[in-house]
Amino acid sequence: MTKTETTELSFEEKIKKLETIVSELESGDVALEEAINKYSEAMKLSKECTEKLTEVTEKVNKILTENGTLENFEVKE
Repeated sequence: MTKTETTELSFEEKIKKLETIVSELESGDVALEEAINKYSEAMKLSKECTEKLTEVTEKVNKILTENGTLENFEVKE
């Protein structure tokens, strides 16, 4: 799978692909060269998912104020 192909996948599709790769590697039925390729692909997918989660986390931590500007979210007691 090329970088373009993984970039076009949704977050959920990337997670599913990552789970599939992990299962295949855990089975132990993968040749060494194929295992290395799958591991590399899994690391790319993991990085892309982590980046997306970081981006979404930053968005969630901001709220829209009454005047339409973004502020950091803080819980006031």
